[in-house]
Amino acid sequence: MSADTSPLLQTPLHDLHIEMGARMVPFAGYSMPVQYPAGLMAEHKHTRSSAGLFDVSHMGQLKLVGTDAAAALEALMPVDVMGLGVHKQRYGLLLSDQGTVLDDLMFVNWGDPGATAGDTLPRASGEREGPQLFLIVNGACKAADIEHIQSRIGTRCQVLPMPERGLLALQGPKAVDALARVVPGVEALVFMTGAPFSWNGTDLYITRSGYTGEDGFEIFVHESQAEALARALLAQPEVAPIGLGARNSLRLEAGLCLYGNDIDTTTTPVEAGLNWAMQKVRRTGGERAGGFPGADTVLAQLDGTQSVTRKRVGLIAKERIPVREHTELQNAAGQRIGEVTSGLLGPSIDQPIAMGYVAPEFAAIGTPVQAIVRGKAVPMEVAAMPFVPPRYHRG
Repeated sequence: MSADTSPLLQTPLHDLHIEMGARMVPFAGYSMPVQYPAGLMAEHKHTRSSAGLFDVSHMGQLKLVGTDAAAALEALMPVDVMGLGVHKQRYGLLLSDQGTVLDDLMFVNWGDPGATAGDTLPRASGEREGPQLFLIVNGACKAADIEHIQSRIGTRCQVLPMPERGLLALQGPKAVDALARVVPGVEALVFMTGAPFSWNGTDLYITRSGYTGEDGFEIFVHESQAEALARALLAQPEVAPIGLGARNSLRLEAGLCLYGNDIDTTTTPVEAGLNWAMQKVRRTGGERAGGFPGADTVLAQLDGTQSVTRKRVGLIAKERIPVREHTELQNAAGQRIGEVTSGLLGPSIDQPIAMGYVAPEFAAIGTPVQAIVRGKAVPMEVAAMPFVPPRYHRG
């Protein structure tokens, strides 16, 4: 099969990345900054101690519009969509008919802007009035996700991609100080809530959320204003630019899955330990339980009537040897019991950490396993996640 020769797409901040000396790499079809001159370790630690600015404009943004939008989206995920309050955010899982994960995503209930005076949510050409759900999906999956959602529920609500929107993430304990100077009022948000704001004559939507385990914000902005907003944030003394390398190490320390590594179309939510993401109203009894793709498999795994053959676990190496993805995991007798899906030296804890899947009998915290790195057995231990305690602002 020939390699993909399609030209890489560019985010609205591409020229700014080049100006700041970023090392650019292909990622999800885009040219993206993996690190800046300070380097991954410094960027990681700066985010943990101050505030880091990430360009995540490669992510997919779309909205569902119509009175049936919430019920329609709930038909695709084992998640409570209909019960989500206005301007509240939730983590979701798009499932295949086999109960495996097509993508993980975030979604926000935007309510009905037409019925709310003063609401300044972005509107699309030809958009009908009515309740809106705003979705953020993974960059590498967005075309397939939009096609899947459109084909499954496009007759029940409008499915409107928003390719004209950029996305910035400002993360770290001082993110609120920096952002509140630029966009006053954001300090009132708490974790997993959002609100519309205005800056420099343009509409923003901001959620207090992120992918690092730190307090922080995700800022949705029209592509025409993304660079100006990024420069305004970078002018704040707390803020430094952060690349994909540190984003990966931060999310792994936070115990967060990376789609394509730790979850994919071979993984069920129960195998991945994502039971917490499936609310009780979708799991047991009542008229809204089940009814999503692969429900028979997922619900049987949840109640134990169908066993799983592997479980996602955290791992810490006993030697200072990083253990990377696809590394085989063995028991003491040298038998294969699983595989690492993400791994690196955790900058915050200065220890090699990893995430992977093992047979259920090896999933208990404290269980010794060994990773085979270049033919050498590296001792590891199953560990609780997250590796670094989260610091979300819950109010």
